[in-house]
Amino acid sequence: MYALGKKLRMSVFGKSHAPCVGCVLEGVPQGTEIDTEAMIQELALRKPSKGIGTDRVEKDLPHIVTGVCNGKADGNPIIIEIMNGDVDDSKYLPFMETPRPGHADLPALLELPKFDITGGGQFSGRLTAPIVAAGSIARKLLEEKGIRIGAFCRSIGPVKDVSDRTLEDAVASRKFPTRACDGKLDRKYDECIMAARADKDSVGGVVECIITGVPIGFGGIWFESLDAELAHAMFGIPACKGVEFGKGFAITEMRGSQSNDAYRFDDGRIVTRTNNMGGIVGGMADGADIVFRVAFKPTPSIGAKQDTVNLKTCQDAELEIKGRHDPCIAPRAVSVVEAVAALVLADQMERGL
Repeated sequence: MYALGKKLRMSVFGKSHAPCVGCVLEGVPQGTEIDTEAMIQELALRKPSKGIGTDRVEKDLPHIVTGVCNGKADGNPIIIEIMNGDVDDSKYLPFMETPRPGHADLPALLELPKFDITGGGQFSGRLTAPIVAAGSIARKLLEEKGIRIGAFCRSIGPVKDVSDRTLEDAVASRKFPTRACDGKLDRKYDECIMAARADKDSVGGVVECIITGVPIGFGGIWFESLDAELAHAMFGIPACKGVEFGKGFAITEMRGSQSNDAYRFDDGRIVTRTNNMGGIVGGMADGADIVFRVAFKPTPSIGAKQDTVNLKTCQDAELEIKGRHDPCIAPRAVSVVEAVAALVLADQMERGL
């Protein structure tokens, strides 16, 4: 199992083409209400949308095996299973000899003698389904403290959302298949993804996450800092290739007089005039909205021909991938980013950071 968190600890198990995927969530306070309908809604947002997503169809209905009694956490670990139904192993067998570029096939085949390559095995994004289920429980813990989380697609391929966005905009993105903040951008994102699909190719995207209600001083320092633990967790999401907070790398082009977020009082509250730091300084929240972005690479499984090697003949080879794959995973990754952020913050909250 692969784990995230210390006090509120989530471990995932299963494989893409195993009977099920699932998670064990430990540390949920006894008596916490478990909203299964909200969990199902979050899982629905992760499902592929017609055209811009994979043709694989899974019901994604969570089955809580243990840890919940009469709709409330009973203090024991919560085990959630999600069955796999629509599987097709036949398209994956050639990759045992000709690993897919951009995937974990090559290092996994060479380092894990019993690696099950079907569906990508334990490296598959399929395992993000139970993460989203667990995240819905963590989100409930945070909302009780006034902390809210929302995310959206800041860009798809070369198409960028250049508008200033709020949590309400992020929540509004739930209405659109591409997780854009408005209908116009949704159509542009859709066109970009479908164009790549028509070329048997794929595109990447950037997911932006906004977190409100985090009190000043929330978080740890050094290796327990809030941004360090968020970044660490985000890089655990399959296909993540970058994380930045606030202005990110662009802040290097500023002077300190420009980048520093000046403080002021607003009705007795300390607020920042700007939010270049993304709401975190010294590893702790400074009272501004926490804002960060996660970069997701183009889906490596594409229909276009690619160069690879044949591990059996030890010669160069050519690969043409068949099967069902998302031409862009960023829209589906939005709900995963929200869930992972919720798990990190809820864990730090339970640890008293």
